[in-house]
Amino acid sequence: MLTPCLQRLRAAMLGVVLAATAATSFAATDSSTGNDSEPYPSRPLTIVVPSVAGNVNDAVARLIGQELTRTWGQPVIVDNKPGAGTTTGTKYVARAARDGYTVLLTFTAHVQNPSLYPRIGYDPITDFTPVSEVAISSTILAVSPDFPARTLPEVVALLKANPGKYPYGSYGAGTTGHILGELLKREAGLQMEHVAYKGGAPLATDLAAGHVKLGFIAVGTALPLLQGGKLVPVAIAGAERSALLPKVPTFREAGYKGFEPDAWMGLLFPAGVPKARVEALSREVARIVRLPEVAKKMQDLNLVPVGGTPEAFAAVIKSDRDKWSRIIRDVGITLE
Repeated sequence: MLTPCLQRLRAAMLGVVLAATAATSFAATDSSTGNDSEPYPSRPLTIVVPSVAGNVNDAVARLIGQELTRTWGQPVIVDNKPGAGTTTGTKYVARAARDGYTVLLTFTAHVQNPSLYPRIGYDPITDFTPVSEVAISSTILAVSPDFPARTLPEVVALLKANPGKYPYGSYGAGTTGHILGELLKREAGLQMEHVAYKGGAPLATDLAAGHVKLGFIAVGTALPLLQGGKLVPVAIAGAERSALLPKVPTFREAGYKGFEPDAWMGLLFPAGVPKARVEALSREVARIVRLPEVAKKMQDLNLVPVGGTPEAFAAVIKSDRDKWSRIIRDVGITLE
């Protein structure tokens, strides 16, 4: 049986085959646009990133935008709209014109936020049309170099022996790191407080310095410190071990359930964009993320390129929405 990661990569390769057999002009027309003679795209495309400029999501949006401009001959604008845990930019795209010229580049928070924030103002599935799962990444539990425990069983035993002594850090309230921390508390029967940092960088700094002894942090943020011995990896979320950290066991290997969903990044149109335009962009993304120079840059960001089909990404979104909503409900996280 193929692992979930291999299943996604197989689906992604199908997208590459579709791209290779597509018309070389990459133009798409659809009678539902009201203009059969207008090729797609015939004007600038905007990629909305619902987080601040300079982070990994912004970097990937600009990589894809540069290649789309090169291929399609149309400008691609990256528009950062951070705020309210990504909901500000997401809501903007949900209400955008359904013409294929405004697309959201978002991440796993898309299917987590509806369970975290009341009255969010949109549905993560019905208000959007999946285009492509662009890449996957992972979150790890890491500890400071002076922390006496090095394996997950050792960490759990130490925390149980010292209830309330060691708080854990995450890269923000309501983030995947926070949710996984609360899940570990529940599954292992631990007592530890949560320290919400404003992003992964300050969390990494405090972990390396020992100001907080353990934390859930994105692999992309932690990898330089892991490689330099300034952080110690304990366990990684996901259904299987990461190619970036093949020696780090998964939580599932230690007997803890619920840590299987991968962290993903993907593109979504507002609901109702013509199918031909959805498929045109999806084919291009599948091709772009496998260009050697783009794949290398994404790997440098500690991402695994996917570039799957709209149908494959839709299945991931629905499955992960159900998984995360159940986890968030079980651990009792709510945000205002």
